[in-house]
Amino acid sequence: MDLLLLEKTLLSLFIAIILAITISKLRGKKIKLPPGPIPVPIFGNWLQVGDDLNHRNLTDYARKFGEIFLLRMGQRNLVVVSSPDQAKEVLHTQGVEFGSRTRNVVFDIFTGKGQDMVFTVYGEHWRKMRRIMTVPFFTNKVVQQYRHGWEFEISQVVEDVRNNKDAATVGIVLRKRLQLMMYNNMYRIMFDRRFESEEDPLFLKLKALNGERSRLAQSFEYNYGDFIPILRPFLRGYLKICKEVKEKRIQLFKDYFLDERKKLASTTALDNNGLKCAIDHIIDAEKKGEINEDNVLYIVENINVAAIETTLWSIEWGIAELVNHPEIQQKLRHELDTMVGVNVPITEPDTYKLPYLQAVVKETLRLRMAIPLLVPHMNLHDAKLNGFDIPAESKILVNAWWLANNPENWKNPEEFRPERFLEEESKVEANGNDFRYLPFGVGRRSCPGIILALPILGITIGRLVQNFELLPPPGQGKVDMTEKGGQFSLFIRNHSTIVAKPRVF
Repeated sequence: MDLLLLEKTLLSLFIAIILAITISKLRGKKIKLPPGPIPVPIFGNWLQVGDDLNHRNLTDYARKFGEIFLLRMGQRNLVVVSSPDQAKEVLHTQGVEFGSRTRNVVFDIFTGKGQDMVFTVYGEHWRKMRRIMTVPFFTNKVVQQYRHGWEFEISQVVEDVRNNKDAATVGIVLRKRLQLMMYNNMYRIMFDRRFESEEDPLFLKLKALNGERSRLAQSFEYNYGDFIPILRPFLRGYLKICKEVKEKRIQLFKDYFLDERKKLASTTALDNNGLKCAIDHIIDAEKKGEINEDNVLYIVENINVAAIETTLWSIEWGIAELVNHPEIQQKLRHELDTMVGVNVPITEPDTYKLPYLQAVVKETLRLRMAIPLLVPHMNLHDAKLNGFDIPAESKILVNAWWLANNPENWKNPEEFRPERFLEEESKVEANGNDFRYLPFGVGRRSCPGIILALPILGITIGRLVQNFELLPPPGQGKVDMTEKGGQFSLFIRNHSTIVAKPRVF
């Protein structure tokens, strides 16, 4: 950094400190804030807490300060909720008050400052976007329309793994093939398109850009510049890369997918009953003036990240747990053989008749929650929570992972034990009927993708267990389950190499 920039930064810091002290003395307003570590001027708790605000670190603070606590991260107030009662208050009882989304400097770039559905503030635009996206993506009709495609895609995975000699001997990174499957599952719904292989040039380009977007957005590296605006000049290089990746992705979506569907729609008479895929519904909403082209592109942006990557993470966690718990894998295989039939491929309707498979999926989502802190909430105005004053525009994090892993609420939560959902927790579902277990959130801003994710998880895990004995690589007793956390994500740090030994029928 040059001397002039350093001089300006230090001068701004000095002025900000003087202003903060002056304002705090002039305000004279007494408010009752949630407990938390004592902040210092300008930096707040950032120097104590650091950038890595993952679910486990926040759990440690909850143990110290209680079920609701406050971190002052520079100029941002971060309120963390860590009990079922307080989660219910934020997500349900006061769902309107806490229904907005806080963003950061990087997510502002990738979402066009909230022109999407996931990160827009709570209000008319969000309601419109949610309504437009629900019909083509998030209904039982969509599941029935596309479930045969999902079943075909996993059958292709099974065939490719069977034909891969390494799979049965030294092992393969199964995630790579499952990633293609997930892209095909969602691109069938979105664009009536699929990619033929992992070497498809367009798939490779798309995967690379989406991967870079995910890395940049999920990193904690840029937090300091988001928390303390006077430090933002140090982020210029990082934000420049984000803007370049965002522009390339948006242009790719437009050139290879959106324009193609628009051209098809202009040459083909389609009424509401004849719309073939999700983007046709969304383009129709654009034609009616309900949304603009940027909104359409940011909807595509959301689906590329939220629907594909999160479900893929959960599949990978589930497979890894089954590899490390062969007795559970065998028990699941026995249920599939008995209830569906030996060498009879599981289908989407079967998943609801297989209680142990459902329990395996639930337990994966509990112990290895893909979005452990949910997507952050925000109150637009001053609010009250558990008797505490919550300043306007506070970032509200619900530590959903801790809700589902707190030993005060769960029996031996550190164990991967699907039986809990058939025994003491038999009434608990993934749809948020119990505030101890919220893998998809609950309330107005819950994840609507639950209706797609659960059957895809069931079909995928079911078919793999039906067709293969899943084992760790030779010489390894277990696969590595080390976590890697991001701004809201939880995935396996090192993608698992799995031996998939074909069953002989």
